[in-house]
Amino acid sequence: MSRYRDVLLFFLLASLWGGSFVAIEVGLAYYPPVLYAAYRFDIAALVLVTYVLLTDSSPFPRTRGDLAAIGLSGGFNVAVNNSLLFTGQQYTTSGIASITYSLVPIVTAAVAALWIGESRLDLRGSLGVVLAFVGVGLVAQPDPANLAGGVTIGVALIFVGVVSVSFSSVGLRVVETTFSSVALTGWAMLFGGLAMHGFSLGLGEGQRLPATELPALVALGFLGVLSSAVAYTIYFTLLDRLGAFEINLVSYVVPVVATVAGAVLLAEPVTATTVAGFVTILGGFGLVKRHAIAEEVPKLVSQVGGFF
Repeated sequence: MSRYRDVLLFFLLASLWGGSFVAIEVGLAYYPPVLYAAYRFDIAALVLVTYVLLTDSSPFPRTRGDLAAIGLSGGFNVAVNNSLLFTGQQYTTSGIASITYSLVPIVTAAVAALWIGESRLDLRGSLGVVLAFVGVGLVAQPDPANLAGGVTIGVALIFVGVVSVSFSSVGLRVVETTFSSVALTGWAMLFGGLAMHGFSLGLGEGQRLPATELPALVALGFLGVLSSAVAYTIYFTLLDRLGAFEINLVSYVVPVVATVAGAVLLAEPVTATTVAGFVTILGGFGLVKRHAIAEEVPKLVSQVGGFF
């Protein structure tokens, strides 16, 4: 029974995170991008910190390591990443944004190899990183006459956000904390949301209360509650049960969900070049993670066989 539950949670997580790219696209019609991102995490932090305070026996940060982890996660994973993601998505479709974001496991592996010497990349692993960048190029389809505009600038901004996420993820591996991953995420969301309000003011965005139009309310509610607070709780639950490799596979289901949802709900175009770019990124992931794939795939096959 637990196997079926984990599979359902995995695809629910992919659906929530995939749907978030569509919700961002909808909400950008009502908000400036960084303010919109800040409101997302205001709601997410309210929900998740309340949950942590009610359920966790040790919910508060107590050490310098705890504060450093909140700073890394809230500053880079939440504030910098989402400011760039929401800003970049003004220039892209949901599908293109999510495909660019699928670089996170690959860039994280590269940052880990450079920073902490973890699983140093060999020739084929390095080729996988290069292949992934080729895939991003196919997705972005840069126009030499307009490199500072259009999809190219959107993909570039989102990619910098991906680097920020990877830096945060690797940095958290060298910081010792005393509280749970869910508690860390809640406080990081609170810190990151406040930081983004500061970014928004500094950028001169027009400040306004949350929009009351139904599409805006649904999009913001989905982002704040479902694709943030609920989704991250599911993520850490599955991380404990399945392990890092299996849960990171969600990064390659999310773009499928986002692309299909964007095409169906928002009539966003899906080109053959975009699909080719995603497949190329997936090939790069296969080269970077080939040792883990060789080790973990037989386990996955065995688990799937246990369903029947």
